Amino acid sequence: MLNKSMSTGGVEAAASVELRGRSLIGFASGSNRGKQFRAVNPADRSELAPTYYSATAEELDNAAQLAGDAFPIYSRVPANRRAAFLRTIADRIEALGEQVVARMVQESGLPIGRAKSELLRTSGQLRLFAGVIEEGSWVNARIDPALPDRQPPRPDIRSMLRPLGPVAVFCASNFPLAFSVAGGDTASALAAGNPVVVKAHPAHPGTAELIGVALRDSVRQHGFPNGVFSLLFDAGIEVGTALVQHPAVKAVGFTGSRSGGLALMKAATSRPEPIPFYAEMSSTNPVFVLPGAMKEHGEQIASGLHASMTLGAGQFCTKPGIVLLNDDVAAQTFTSKLSELVAASHEFTLLTSGIQSAYQRGSAERSRSGHARKIAEGNTSGQAGFRVPVLAYEAKADDFLTDHSLSQELFGPSTLVVKYSTREQMLQIARNLEGHLTATIHGTEQDLAKNSDLVEILEQKVGRLVFNGFPTGVEVSHAVIHGGPFPATWDGRSTSVGSMAILRFTRPVCFQGFPNEALPAELQDSNPLEIWRMIDGKLTRERI
Repeated sequence: MLNKSMSTGGVEAAASVELRGRSLIGFASGSNRGKQFRAVNPADRSELAPTYYSATAEELDNAAQLAGDAFPIYSRVPANRRAAFLRTIADRIEALGEQVVARMVQESGLPIGRAKSELLRTSGQLRLFAGVIEEGSWVNARIDPALPDRQPPRPDIRSMLRPLGPVAVFCASNFPLAFSVAGGDTASALAAGNPVVVKAHPAHPGTAELIGVALRDSVRQHGFPNGVFSLLFDAGIEVGTALVQHPAVKAVGFTGSRSGGLALMKAATSRPEPIPFYAEMSSTNPVFVLPGAMKEHGEQIASGLHASMTLGAGQFCTKPGIVLLNDDVAAQTFTSKLSELVAASHEFTLLTSGIQSAYQRGSAERSRSGHARKIAEGNTSGQAGFRVPVLAYEAKADDFLTDHSLSQELFGPSTLVVKYSTREQMLQIARNLEGHLTATIHGTEQDLAKNSDLVEILEQKVGRLVFNGFPTGVEVSHAVIHGGPFPATWDGRSTSVGSMAILRFTRPVCFQGFPNEALPAELQDSNPLEIWRMIDGKLTRERI
């Protein structure tokens, strides 16, 4: 059972929620007029009750309009009340306990331990954002007091971050909780003061509905306007595309495929009023194993790589999909160990039939390319379900540099070992990399000192550099960055994990010459919230 100590708000274990299969339009339920679909259990391909109904065009419009109507009110709710709201959502999610864990396992094929840990991550990041807005300095308040005696005189100028407006959030297939209905996009958007309209993923609608009910009931409990939250179901892509194009929507958070992200980005930027589009799309997360580390503990690195590439069936956006190493005797030992581990691996169940098909198609194309050879394949059972074997490939650096298909993400439990013959060849590969979420360097301190130029190159290619570790396992914290240059994300200046994610759904607003009592509390002379502010270029918590 889940630990009762997880909840800090006193919410008792929730009674079982009846799944109804209809969208949540503010406080109301959607109809049964839309296209029908059911979730499928990846382990055995069985359909799961109940039947779900895609949101109709009228329901989508209603949800977006309600969000637009709620924005002027919710955006002005004091931070301490929004923080309490986020903590209530976390408490309600945890109170669902075994019901939401069991449904996530059924819909995803992921193990129960993963489901429990993801539930805790989801509630934990809600509480993280509650703390951020309660402390208050995130608004980046800046004050340049008037200088009437200067020539020319300077007026009183003050600025801070304010919310954008209703945010459309797309649930991710590979994180049914932490990157879905109440995941990081929703948590950060609500924390900043924006209503949210969530588009559920068709692979796990039951999990989405359970969390959606918890969120809706939290809105009602705190007396916030109808429209602060809505949840739309969709069997395909029609609802999502229409949601991005709705004039009431002012920003989008998306985690998914490159093709899906590019299509929605086009919709977001081709509107009469283009809107910010924050998409996490694809990454192969290169790992560089330098000679000193290879010599000292190459086999241990191979074992760690195998564990990382198969974690979550290789369906993490931070999975290490490319490994680069010098082609020498130590590299042979490394690949032998990796091949041994891969060959002994059991098969894995992927999230959806589409992901399984893409994995099978991508692995076949990689084998046919003639530029990569399969060096190991894990066990298969032939059982039903979306099952695939673990795969390891090897390629020469010259072939990797000329065959761009080898650098494409193969989503699932696989990796590609690329062997280079010279250090310059390694640097050439690094320079030719497209944007990634992460890059990892395994090395000694001497390796790192000799390869400072590699670090400088990779700093321009990724959002997070890892030294002597592995990229899977993203800590939800204040300093973490989960983003990177295109195509890892659409906007490489942003992160979708950690407290800085809140900045995506805000814009700076300047108040010039306003009387003190008409200013937001964050900008008033007395600093009633006692936050850190920049006054005349200096950070301080002092009053003016």
